[in-house]
Amino acid sequence: MASVARVTTITVRSDTSFDDAVAAGVARASETLRNVSGAWVKEQKVEATDGRITGWSVTLEVTFVLDD
Repeated sequence: MASVARVTTITVRSDTSFDDAVAAGVARASETLRNVSGAWVKEQKVEATDGRITGWSVTLEVTFVLDD
């Protein structure tokens, strides 16, 4: 039997790091979506103030397998 997956796009911001943003995004997606199987980091951006990074954000393509 073949499985079918779907992909949804989310954007996540962190005050700490890109890694934290990715982890938070996958964790949050897993609260709403069943069978999350992975995520692709599509885009990374930083916010800066006075020459210092003040925020990290990622756009994720989250993959989840649809129930049979």
